[in-house]
Amino acid sequence: MQRAESSSAEAGPSAAQGPADRRPGSDSEAGSDPRAPESGTAGGDTVAAVVRQWRAVHPGLDTGPMEVIGRINRCAALLQQAEDAPLRRAGLSRPEFDLLGALRRTGHELTPGDLARETFSSGAAVTKRLKHLTERGLVERRGDTRDRRVAHLRLTDAGRDLVDGILPDQLSYETAVLSVLAPEGQGELATLLADLLSGLEGRMGALRA
Repeated sequence: MQRAESSSAEAGPSAAQGPADRRPGSDSEAGSDPRAPESGTAGGDTVAAVVRQWRAVHPGLDTGPMEVIGRINRCAALLQQAEDAPLRRAGLSRPEFDLLGALRRTGHELTPGDLARETFSSGAAVTKRLKHLTERGLVERRGDTRDRRVAHLRLTDAGRDLVDGILPDQLSYETAVLSVLAPEGQGELATLLADLLSGLEGRMGALRA
């Protein structure tokens, strides 16, 4: 999460962050004003401006993918920069809360490796966060009787109470953040993002090759 935050924020409206559908033979290519938003495109956000700039520089390219990926990246950066008020009041970062949440929702002990996979984090990042959470008395570790290198982690009573106390406030906060969309729009967006995530999780290995 923290790495994603810095990369998204630094990337800003880059080539991967700004879209408009622009295909060879389109009106824009024929000589219309490249700064004008294309039909069907939200023209008032940051990404729309970036897309118009790219369309002026490379009028023959299909910049449609930027429209989706650019807005996802921009939304992620803004959400991360906003910080989560309930978590901040509890002295937790979002990545730390994700670790506590993973231990709470799975309902059983997890190893650091398990937590890294559950939270999409690196092993080093998980180790650092666990140290802080353990020092706060929110997480406790138990050594493996067969392998001293393995640690099993679980929430303390204080950690469980903290997660259960924060979660309703956190969900209310996120509801307020999403209130810019109508409920039916939120449902449609959730479905589209689920389809995208499912497809990417199945294909990213092939795309990297």
